[in-house]
Amino acid sequence: MGEKPEIVEPKDHLILAEALGLISLEDATRIAGSGFAVFRGKGARLERALISFLLDLQSGTNGYEEVNVPYVVKRECMEGTGQLPKFEDDMYGTDPGEDGRNQLFLAPTAEVPVTNLYRDMILAESELPKKLVACTPCFRREAGSAGRDNRGIIRIHQFDKVELVQLVHPDHGLRTLEELTVHAQSALEKLGLHYRTIELCTGDLGANAAKTYDIEVWAPGQGKYLEVSSCSWFGDYQARRMKLRFKDGEGKNRFCHTLNGSGTALPRLYVALLEQCQQPDGSIRIPEALVPYFGFHEIR
Repeated sequence: MGEKPEIVEPKDHLILAEALGLISLEDATRIAGSGFAVFRGKGARLERALISFLLDLQSGTNGYEEVNVPYVVKRECMEGTGQLPKFEDDMYGTDPGEDGRNQLFLAPTAEVPVTNLYRDMILAESELPKKLVACTPCFRREAGSAGRDNRGIIRIHQFDKVELVQLVHPDHGLRTLEELTVHAQSALEKLGLHYRTIELCTGDLGANAAKTYDIEVWAPGQGKYLEVSSCSWFGDYQARRMKLRFKDGEGKNRFCHTLNGSGTALPRLYVALLEQCQQPDGSIRIPEALVPYFGFHEIR
């Protein structure tokens, strides 16, 4: 969707960002080591503008309740959404203590604290659906191997992400996935960025997902599409692990269905914006929808 820009000899985002003083990997390495980034000046302002734009779009136009949640979560919350035990080596965790149950983890995605807001609860059927949006930093040990595919900020240990979560009646799960995916796509539509949406085949699905769409945005400097959102319907998989239920019209306790999707992850959106909006003189054109948040029509 969106028109694919025709750019002669496109530069990649790191060349553009370093020339304009937007991002410094060197500064981050002195502070935290490799795999981190420092955004500076208009670079930091651009990231803040994107976050505000995304939150306003989802909490306003698309009707999500904005929440601000802790960035650390209990082990049982990570188990509830399915990050543990499979991905434990990729997570940042505190000392587990003698019994192993007092361990806290830095959230790898806002999906974890937001979905767990209703763990161990029985909701009224009339309370569904729950539509929630949050922006949090995300922390992940995996940063891939060195090379062009992970150049710059494409894959880093800490990044910001706006996450969409819905808790719905089981009869509405599949329909809601289509709705949630459109909500994630709407950010790229308003920014005028070219992207594509792919339905994952069964073999590529995570163990906890029943159906997933990946949204990939075009990055001309990379010469490829980058995933900026993965929208998934989990059926009652997460709800069973979290004991998240609702009481139906017959008075029976039933498990909700859960869904989530990035709306979107910031680093790759940032990459695509710089690379798709670059001008021949090295400046960056700011999409009109973002100008009220950023305050400028261009970066030069």
